[in-house]
Amino acid sequence: MCDQHGTEIALEPFAAYRRGHAGPCKPAEARRAVERAVTERCRATRTRCDANALSDALLVTSELTTNAILHGGGITDFHVDVVGLDVRVSVSDRSDDVPVVAPAVDRRGRRRIGGHGWPIVCRLAHDIRVTDLPSGGKCITAMVPLS
Repeated sequence: MCDQHGTEIALEPFAAYRRGHAGPCKPAEARRAVERAVTERCRATRTRCDANALSDALLVTSELTTNAILHGGGITDFHVDVVGLDVRVSVSDRSDDVPVVAPAVDRRGRRRIGGHGWPIVCRLAHDIRVTDLPSGGKCITAMVPLS
């Protein structure tokens, strides 16, 4: 995983997951939801939205949702909210497998294509939690700074 980045595995779901909030099933829809949440918060608090920080949040959202589709059997739940100076993005999928960083080369020494998503999430988010869901699958929650 990304131990040096504060990743932790939790066994109980957070309150946000229990709301049963149906969310987007495509990365583009998830990105729009994050952009809308951040923009609305900036408007409500009359603060400037940091374009670079928003880009980081959108990239983390893309990586988490794409990984859920490619490796987790699809997105089963999505939640976004702005908490203080962070945006919290939660993506659930059907897989119990914890994300791992794939080696850059295969057993024969050939460079692999892909495998950059999880390291990107680990680099841009300051708090990442992987939660086992009671009905199977997992939820990954990432806190991305907005400043």
